[in-house]
Amino acid sequence: MARPPAKFQPGPFTYHQEVDLTIDSLSNLGQGVARMDGWVVFVPFTLPGERVRARVFRNHKSYSEADLVEVIEPSPDRVDPVCPLFGVCGGCQYQNLSYPAQLAWKQRQVAELLHHMAGVEFPVDPVVPSPRPYHYRSKITPHLQGARNGEVGPIGFLKSGRRFDLIDVPSCPIAMEGINEALPGAREAAVAAAMARKKGATLLLRAAADGVVTDPRAPAVEVVDGLRFTFLAGDFFQNNPYILPAFTAHARAEAAATGNSHLVDAYCGSGLFALTAAASFGSVAGIEISESAVRQANANAAANGI
Repeated sequence: MARPPAKFQPGPFTYHQEVDLTIDSLSNLGQGVARMDGWVVFVPFTLPGERVRARVFRNHKSYSEADLVEVIEPSPDRVDPVCPLFGVCGGCQYQNLSYPAQLAWKQRQVAELLHHMAGVEFPVDPVVPSPRPYHYRSKITPHLQGARNGEVGPIGFLKSGRRFDLIDVPSCPIAMEGINEALPGAREAAVAAAMARKKGATLLLRAAADGVVTDPRAPAVEVVDGLRFTFLAGDFFQNNPYILPAFTAHARAEAAATGNSHLVDAYCGSGLFALTAAASFGSVAGIEISESAVRQANANAAANGI
């Protein structure tokens, strides 16, 4: 029997006790939620309606956490993950759930959060699907640790449920194709740099209209609704460019429907929503904590004649 950690809370389950559970729902982090005699158990990579066997590794005051051991009765919505690292890599939660079911659960989760966190009962519209369920993400930030004994360890993301352990990720199916094409070269350069300075690092690969950028202080460019946005590659910009025309159009239409002539974009970044909505208002004010983003927003306004 495995020895429990020093701070393991012994009840209601013993360390590594295996239990058979029925998954009732999904948390907003994509974990399966089960109840056993009224006690909540979270089991990652499980789906609602499934009967599973799980191994408890942590007890809290009001719930427990467990690892999935076996799916005894799978959900009809279960699908084979595209990524071979799914379940080990902590970067994704839903690849084992069919995309239509993902959308339905996200709609439900928004309604539940409104109810539980804000006491608001309001009908939530169906989730609009992304044109690309895979190869949509325009930015990834793999990590690596410093060289030890003349070798550099994994280059990738944290393992699922771990705070420090990395898993090697040579390619990522949610990242845009250009990023995966540039990733081998970026990994080689990162290894050479780590061997020289013996320190860990976080890589940046940002796909933009003018190629993949790896320097966080270098400019990147995205075109949305005919407007050209320049921003620093390391600054925030919406990471799914395929949804942006519909996303910005919806925000613009909803804001304009109020009949107001002045718009405040309270988290304006480099100006995405403020500038795509500007033609529908007499004036727009953008507010942002990042000074570099504000400078880029002003430059983008000028460059687009706004």
